Amino acid sequence: MNRPAVAFSAPGKVLLAGGYLVLDRAHTGLVFGLDARIHVHTQTLPTSPGVTLSEIIVRSPQFRNAEWRYGYRETEDDGGIEVTQLKGHSTSSQSRNNFVETTLAYALTYVSALTHSKIGPMLITILADTDYYSHTGPLNIDVSSMLSEFLDFKVPLDKAHKTGLGSSAALVTAFTAAVLTHYVPLEVMSVTSDSGKPSLHNLAQVAHCAAQGKIGSGFDIAAAVYGSCTYKRFSPSLLQDVGEIGKKGFATRLRLIVEDMDQSKKWDMQIVKSTTVLPKGLRLVMCDVDCGSETVGMVKSVLTWRRDRPEEAALLWGTLQKWNEDLAAELQRLVQQSRDDGSDYENLRDIIMTIRSLIREMSEKAKVPIEPNVQTDLLDACSRVPGVVGGVVPGAGGFDAIALLVEDKTTVISRLHQLLDTYKTEANGGDGGSIGKVRVLGVKQDYEGVKEELPSVYVNWLR
Repeated sequence: MNRPAVAFSAPGKVLLAGGYLVLDRAHTGLVFGLDARIHVHTQTLPTSPGVTLSEIIVRSPQFRNAEWRYGYRETEDDGGIEVTQLKGHSTSSQSRNNFVETTLAYALTYVSALTHSKIGPMLITILADTDYYSHTGPLNIDVSSMLSEFLDFKVPLDKAHKTGLGSSAALVTAFTAAVLTHYVPLEVMSVTSDSGKPSLHNLAQVAHCAAQGKIGSGFDIAAAVYGSCTYKRFSPSLLQDVGEIGKKGFATRLRLIVEDMDQSKKWDMQIVKSTTVLPKGLRLVMCDVDCGSETVGMVKSVLTWRRDRPEEAALLWGTLQKWNEDLAAELQRLVQQSRDDGSDYENLRDIIMTIRSLIREMSEKAKVPIEPNVQTDLLDACSRVPGVVGGVVPGAGGFDAIALLVEDKTTVISRLHQLLDTYKTEANGGDGGSIGKVRVLGVKQDYEGVKEELPSVYVNWLR
């Protein structure tokens, strides 16, 4: 069956406040979506007349050797759809893409459980907006690249440096939305409708946790689906008994959890969009440091400290939560005030500096570089630029891109460029870390989550 092409995109994210705290349901995170998006286009895989294929090809043409071919089959005893990478083809990558493979298997399993129809061959194309990856070196951009919305990074995917904008969650969300829409009739499910979006969110959360090998807080998937929001995580126990593909009854358990039909295990996250807006006159700016952090190891270390020093951690986290709430409240006050003359940002600046001080205290106590010395120096330098209110190392911290709140004026952005064009840092900041060339990314806050796109936009990247 030849199905029409579909395309979806999902935004990146920045956890402006609530790093680490968002892991606990007693606390919340303030997360902004970004206008850098991951795009996924699907179309029926062409075959010769009379030829039947059980194959799905996934391509990421901005990178070298980034093609994965998969066979798929329905397992016994309601175990779901098993996906197997096919490595014999000359153009296919020999390495595994865990996020793609896992998300594909979970999406196909849900499609099969929902529609009970045959799954046909499909070609999937993944494209990323430019700012998801560092590219400070010479790019040798040709005319065709300049005419395209997307950049040919000219390197293998495993050699590309991520900027830390949440590419995996955006990928899983857009990928899931595109696969569901490709196979499931709109009258059965529309992933952008009020009734369909919760199921998309739930399926993306389950697949993302499976791909990571752990049950995370889920704030990044929430932002990818719903856009900017204040987020309180779901109970981790919700996903503990879903099991694995191939296990008896997995497909039914997955459908129950996706459609929130198990009365004993209801989704209990809180996603509030109305409180997450920047006031007129302010914008979010991200600055790439061309490095990146091992987030998993940092989280483990912080949680170990919290387990070993529970009273100390509880006091510090409670204080941080209070100041994070003050940050959200101050932004709301400024939204309602609707002033953009820059004269009323002093309180906001003080709140950000207090939060940073508490983060550095947690950094020291947990012996984790949440705000490393080199990032402290960079944030301090940026904060001295007229028109910059303040900034943080967002999320889990470390050596990912920093986030700044600045007055929305071209002169302020120009001053930042001037500072960072010549900015130099010590090779080692004293805590075992360093950063590379710093540059202002082209992204800003965006309040919209996953959305359907016109398939024709991607025609230059399709084969």
